[in-house]
Amino acid sequence: MIRLLLAPFIFVIHTSLQIANLALWGSLIIVLGFIKLALPKGKIRAQWNTVMHGCMFAFGRISVRLIQLFNRVTIVRNIHGELAKEGWYLIIANHLSYLDIVLLIDFANKRIPAPKFFLKKELIWLPFVGLGAWALDMPFMHRYTKKYLAKYPERRGKDLATTKAYCQKFKTVPTTVINFVEGTRFTPLKHKIRNSSYTHLLPPKAGGVSFTLAAMGELFTNVLDISLLYPENRRHPMMAMLSGQMTKIIIDVEVKAVPELQQEGKRAEAEFRLYFQQWLNTLWQDKDHRINKLLELK
Repeated sequence: MIRLLLAPFIFVIHTSLQIANLALWGSLIIVLGFIKLALPKGKIRAQWNTVMHGCMFAFGRISVRLIQLFNRVTIVRNIHGELAKEGWYLIIANHLSYLDIVLLIDFANKRIPAPKFFLKKELIWLPFVGLGAWALDMPFMHRYTKKYLAKYPERRGKDLATTKAYCQKFKTVPTTVINFVEGTRFTPLKHKIRNSSYTHLLPPKAGGVSFTLAAMGELFTNVLDISLLYPENRRHPMMAMLSGQMTKIIIDVEVKAVPELQQEGKRAEAEFRLYFQQWLNTLWQDKDHRINKLLELK
């Protein structure tokens, strides 16, 4: 009851500190990013990227510490399999909140290589986040509607070209590529509108992640199927966290073999995408069942 009464004050203080943390590390990454433009490609730039990734990890670590400071929260990290800093990983995760990004950055620290998120183009204008992500070589994706593509058909396939271009960059150093295959954050309304056949998930989209596998499949050590859950704060996890009401976070990681679909280079892109969508649908069904069990155990 006392924490509920203090929620507005906790919200103001906690939000201010989270913004300050983002502003500090985001600004530093942006400055380092502009300096990087003048550096020659090769070992020097690679070392510079390591410094910038260190700043990103520091942001994630401090942000999670603030969450723990202002919330009586238990963070459960279930890792089913082995991880290594020297590998290449493809993370396929569900998406509930912007909080997911902070948690995945913190999870990657000292476990796997620095993560690269596929971000919506609109986020480029978000203070500190947009330019910071650009400086860290994260791809920005358009989200064209069917109506827009019907009017401008030449824009069709633009995201796939972007995916392929960034995959070439990711080949040079161990990398973790993160894709929220639902394409947007889960809400009950979106679940209803999309007529989802899953209980806790939106239907997955094969698009960009299938081309990531096609371009880099031979490099990936594993696919990490990550389920993010806020079992007692499911409706508004971000607000609950900022207000000191977050009680439990579950990060469940299944280390899976890379599907062999991308090995079959004779397949046409359309055929490969169809096969991959079937693989992804099966993974999503298993994920839905696993989430249901995790929520039952809360």
